[in-house]
Amino acid sequence: MRLGVLDIGSNTVHLLVVDAHRGARPMPAYSHKEELRLTQYLGADNRLAPEGIERLGAFVEEAVRLAEDKGVEDLLAFATSAVRESANGEQVLAEIDERCGVHIAVLSGRDEARLTFLAVRRWFGWSSGRLLAFDIGGGSLEIAAGVDEEPDVAVSLPLGAGRLTRDWFTGDPPSAEEVRKLRKHVRTEIARTVGDVARYGEPDRAVATSKTFKQLARIAGAPASSEGPYVSRALSRADMASWAARLTGMSSAERAELSGVSEGRAAQLAAGALVADAAMDLFEVERLEVCPWALREGVILRRLDLLPGRLEQSTGIAE
Repeated sequence: MRLGVLDIGSNTVHLLVVDAHRGARPMPAYSHKEELRLTQYLGADNRLAPEGIERLGAFVEEAVRLAEDKGVEDLLAFATSAVRESANGEQVLAEIDERCGVHIAVLSGRDEARLTFLAVRRWFGWSSGRLLAFDIGGGSLEIAAGVDEEPDVAVSLPLGAGRLTRDWFTGDPPSAEEVRKLRKHVRTEIARTVGDVARYGEPDRAVATSKTFKQLARIAGAPASSEGPYVSRALSRADMASWAARLTGMSSAERAELSGVSEGRAAQLAAGALVADAAMDLFEVERLEVCPWALREGVILRRLDLLPGRLEQSTGIAE
């Protein structure tokens, strides 16, 4: 079947169309996205501003039309941190539903972590043993660990790269004092979760997903995305510590000149680097492998798991 996933993230709104069936890997067929950066439209009262609401509604309207044009038979729409935590998020989604005719589910932070973990598990397989997965989004950091497809522990922290840049940095580049204060805040928040994760045992494999980690791995020497999803990409703890120090001293324009860094993400990469550095250090991870699948793929895989099975059709055995 042809599935569509409409992901309303804190940084990017993204329509992904895939051809998929149960037991097969989803094959991307079409992609349309925009760096809307919804966190920038959150006011002091934590409400999404009218301009942000209008831009989001226009994108959803366009996405629904494109999904129909591409023959999508099931459109899965969800929103994450920026909408979830805004004071008028439910109202905004209700207005978009009435305008566009699409129901947008709001994922909890824990569900974000769980579905991302599912995607990581499916990508690396059972032979990877106990997995530890990190995902830095625009609004939150997700951490999950476990030996099965359902993680033993799944945590979401308000440490997204976009959120932290907006709330903690005033200069470009940020001042040394701003960097110091954010570094302390990030490490305090992450340290509170270490014990909850570590009590389940040491990971056999540590994995990172998300655009932030992909860009950090790229500037540290990982292969470019043009080489395909099956090329091994990794980020070492030493490289991460070095780049965290360097990125916080650069302006957004200087970061945008680095290989693999997009202009739209350059402003928040310094804050993202502080989060990645803290996570690797506090969880004592020497090497993170970069997974090309993340939340969107997790949503698709979970949807495929719920499709009626065909075993009884081919063998006469009821599932």
